[in-house]
Amino acid sequence: MSRFDAVTSFNPPSQPAPGGPKEIVRLGYDRASYEYRGPRQSAPAQDYDAWLDDLVPRLPRPSCVLDLGCGCGLPVAKRLVRTFDVTGIDISQVQIQRARILVPRAKFILADMTAVDFPEECFEAIVALYSLIHVPVDQQESLLGRMRRWLRPGGYLLATVGSMEWTGTEDNWLGIKGVTMYWSQADEDTYSGWLANLGFETLWTKYVPEGDRGHTLLLARVPAAPPDAPSGTRETP
Repeated sequence: MSRFDAVTSFNPPSQPAPGGPKEIVRLGYDRASYEYRGPRQSAPAQDYDAWLDDLVPRLPRPSCVLDLGCGCGLPVAKRLVRTFDVTGIDISQVQIQRARILVPRAKFILADMTAVDFPEECFEAIVALYSLIHVPVDQQESLLGRMRRWLRPGGYLLATVGSMEWTGTEDNWLGIKGVTMYWSQADEDTYSGWLANLGFETLWTKYVPEGDRGHTLLLARVPAAPPDAPSGTRETP
């Protein structure tokens, strides 16, 4: 069994209990999937390509990449699967169903990203664009810690996080009557502290404006293992 098959050969956990923030996110994307990423998409794809242009050349071939909050597979998984083995995780059944059709070469798992687990050091990169900020902020640091464990020495994290602290919802999201969406984020300094404490090296950050607020895009790296270190040994942060 290949490493790619090994990381996708588990039974995913059940969906979150109804009524909470994660259920709001799940239902929101189930109902808004085609509006968010479709013929009349509201989310621009060109920015994603530019961000991935910085990550892709840094990764060895072959590599396993985790697309955390993969949506319908566009544009991230579709771009990455040209070169890498890609696993996508999303909480929305509609998004996962579309992803399996739109990007058939990748593997997609319907699951709550805070409940999944993978073997240690199984990915060369994790991409989490506009997905961490849908997770309640009090669960994000522990999720980042698991992501650190999933990354191989020298692995990369490309993620969108908060620029300023905010938690809330928006009704009639994307102009769709009855659709509500939930976000939760800390400020940039908090994320920087979490990443440093977990042993990440932040290579760069970029402010991405959106409406009357914005987000922080970052690229972080796990330290490479010393040349003579045995497999599974990390450099001490």
